Amino acid sequence: MSELNIQDIRREYTRHSLDVKDVDPDPFKQFQIWFQEAIESKVPEPNAMNLATVGADGKPNSRVVLLKDFGADYFSFYTNHESNKGKEIEANPNISVNFFWIELERQVRIDGIAEKLSREEAEKYFQVRPYMSKIGAHASNQSEVVESRDYLDKKFKSLLEKFPEGEDVPMPDYWGGYKVTPNFFEFWQGRRSRLHDRITYTLHDSNWDIKRLSP
Repeated sequence: MSELNIQDIRREYTRHSLDVKDVDPDPFKQFQIWFQEAIESKVPEPNAMNLATVGADGKPNSRVVLLKDFGADYFSFYTNHESNKGKEIEANPNISVNFFWIELERQVRIDGIAEKLSREEAEKYFQVRPYMSKIGAHASNQSEVVESRDYLDKKFKSLLEKFPEGEDVPMPDYWGGYKVTPNFFEFWQGRRSRLHDRITYTLHDSNWDIKRLSP
């Protein structure tokens, strides 16, 4: 065991505050405000979000994915539909995502329903991905056991030869995107003495009910 005492790792959050009167009535607009501030503050990977799904065995699974778009009523990301997360979303579309911007002492939690984007929408995004990322989508049978790193590297190299740079790289049939339609938001602002600000939006009959939660 390390001699480090984990209980001694702590910091006070003092940068900002958040109250019901401060937030936009529309949670998507409030997210846009905070997301823009994260970008302007040069937060590393501001679009990184932890995605939580539930397997057929009832056990939760989480991993970090990248938000690629959001609008007035949705968030979207892309992945392999045959991955573990893809299979779990197919069986249970209820998901939760969490953004953590430690530099701003902020979190945003979003619960909602995920559904596949159309192939046309996925194709549009796939074609603007970097060349190497397109090849990577073909090389990886995401979440499946692979015999070695060497096997993966050789497969990647063979695909570079099959799809030379500058030529069209087709989108794999198993690859695509998901649209998340939220029904709950929580905006969390770190505060001193662990008395954090927590403002929630809950969807009721097309209206967002805004409340403060105890930290």
